[in-house]
Amino acid sequence: MLDTMTFTKIVGGFCGTLLIFLLGNWAAETIYHVGDDGHGDGVQAYAIDTGEDHGGAEEEAAPAIPFEEVFASADAGKGEGLFRACGACHKLEDGANATGPYLFGVVGRDIASAGGFGYSDGLSALEGDWTPEALSGFLENPKAYAPGNKMSYRGMADVEDRANLIAYLATIGG
Repeated sequence: MLDTMTFTKIVGGFCGTLLIFLLGNWAAETIYHVGDDGHGDGVQAYAIDTGEDHGGAEEEAAPAIPFEEVFASADAGKGEGLFRACGACHKLEDGANATGPYLFGVVGRDIASAGGFGYSDGLSALEGDWTPEALSGFLENPKAYAPGNKMSYRGMADVEDRANLIAYLATIGG
């Protein structure tokens, strides 16, 4: 059973902890808070003029580097590492279709021309060859490039990754 003195000590401990928590919060807010209204809206002490406008949302995005320039300096070794994700559905052996068509010699090959693979209407309707530029457009967003295709891949946004992957694929077959 709890006697009165033990109960008083427990309640006093909780009250002391609460008091320290509240006073500590108030003291820290008083000592470390910046700004006039309590929200950090104070005046900046100094600014360094760099001669450039840093307007934030008004700034235009940097112009995109053309794919041809990125592809010219692509690293096939890095592309080999990126192919691992593709390897879940595609094979590199000539004629070895899987969930997706084989990619042996895909760079420069006619679109939708891998023998023995049943292409969707979205890809069958495309004309031309799988040039590096065409592959880049497809890999960036397969659903937008060839609406109605069956490829479930969401796309590869980084232009350097696409260029490296296509450079690697260009070394396979041909």
